[in-house]
Amino acid sequence: QVQLVESGGGLVQAGGPLRLSCAASGLIFSIINMGWCRHAPGTEREFVGFINTLGSSTNYAESVKGRFTISRDNAKKTVYIEMSSLKPEDTAVYYCAVYYSGGYRFASGYKYWGQGTQVTVSS
Repeated sequence: QVQLVESGGGLVQAGGPLRLSCAASGLIFSIINMGWCRHAPGTEREFVGFINTLGSSTNYAESVKGRFTISRDNAKKTVYIEMSSLKPEDTAVYYCAVYYSGGYRFASGYKYWGQGTQVTVSS
C-alpha cells in the first residue's frame, strides 16, 4: 500500500523560509518521479514542482521558480521542497504525489497523494 506522509508545514512570516518533507513507503521510491502540488481555498489544486527519479532534473511552476527547490533522498525514500522568500499567496495545503501520466505540470497527472501539510504565510 502506497503511503506518502508530508511534514514541516506551519505559520511563517512573509519573506521567510520553510522546508517540507514527504516520506514514502509501499513503493520502489527510486524509480518513481515525484511532484509537489498545492491547494488553496477557492482554487483548484495546482502544480508546484517536479523531480525525476534520480533528482537530476526538476521543473517548477512559474509562480515559485527561483524561490522553491525540490530535492530527494532515495535512500531515505523522502522528497523535500525548500521554500524561500515566501509570499502570502503561497498559503495553501501542500501535497507530495507520485507522478503517473498525462504531463507532470498538471495535478491530474499524479496518482497517489499524501494527506497534505498546511503552509500559512502571514503578511
